[in-house]
Amino acid sequence: MNLIQSKERNYGFYLTNRFWVIIIAQFCAVLWGSAFPVLKVSYEELGIATGDRSAIIVLAGLRFFLAALLIFALIIFGLRLSPKVKLKMLPLLFLLGLLQISLLYFFFYNGLAHTTGMKGAVLSSAGIFFVVVLAHFVYRDDRLDLRKIVGLVAGFAGITLVNSGQNFTLDFSWQGEGFMILSGLVGALGTILAKRMSKELHPFILTAWQMLLGSLLLIAVGLPGLKPQAMLFTNRAFILLLYSAFLSATAFSLWYAILKGNKAGEISVFKFMTPVSGAILSAIFVPGERLSLNMFLALALVALGVIVVNHQRSEH
Repeated sequence: MNLIQSKERNYGFYLTNRFWVIIIAQFCAVLWGSAFPVLKVSYEELGIATGDRSAIIVLAGLRFFLAALLIFALIIFGLRLSPKVKLKMLPLLFLLGLLQISLLYFFFYNGLAHTTGMKGAVLSSAGIFFVVVLAHFVYRDDRLDLRKIVGLVAGFAGITLVNSGQNFTLDFSWQGEGFMILSGLVGALGTILAKRMSKELHPFILTAWQMLLGSLLLIAVGLPGLKPQAMLFTNRAFILLLYSAFLSATAFSLWYAILKGNKAGEISVFKFMTPVSGAILSAIFVPGERLSLNMFLALALVALGVIVVNHQRSEH
């Protein structure tokens, strides 16, 4: 027990020290950013049709089921902790899994199938803004101030701009861009709930259970409608699936770990690096995607939000 407590104290330094919190948050953001090109390439490699929701949902479920197994293995063999939870926590864990995995990634996976990886990456930042706004009403020590408002305005301007065509006309579809924004709203609600639950559960245990429950729900919903040969697993497709599971397990676990000891609104703004890295990686790895003038301007506005709020943290 003393050894475990000693390990917790050592980990605690990295999860609360300002420098390491920023490094860990940015690392998580880049991992999440890499999910956009990986998913777009996975659709192509697996031969999944854009409108095949059953296959898309099952793919999401498989990703997070594998990620849950990875985290449970880390908990048991790495941290030497018991993954058991009290029975009274299961309803909240199910709700968190429903929000953070089932609903979020239903909208995310289906939305990304109907838009580009770059647009999806920028639109994903909507969830960050929703968290900052919700945190203002939920936590007394996480209020909006002038700097946060400036960052929010810059970010929402970037989201608006990325939905503009070359002549700044609206380029928006409900099943594509609309679903991506809805995934952000659902994820923001989940983040607020996770902040509350992280005070009672180890962040890795919290992450493992929400992924397991959320992924099983996705698989249960998608499997009955799955057609034969809807997904063709090549070696490359299998590697992409394993990487997706790895990035989810790593990013979610580390994210909840730093969320436990820091303000939800101020930590969430570091996710602004997710759209930046996601758009750049999509332009590099997804055939046919190029960074346009609108995309550059949108990314600049999103990056401005990071700089503004990060400057606020340094003053405290």
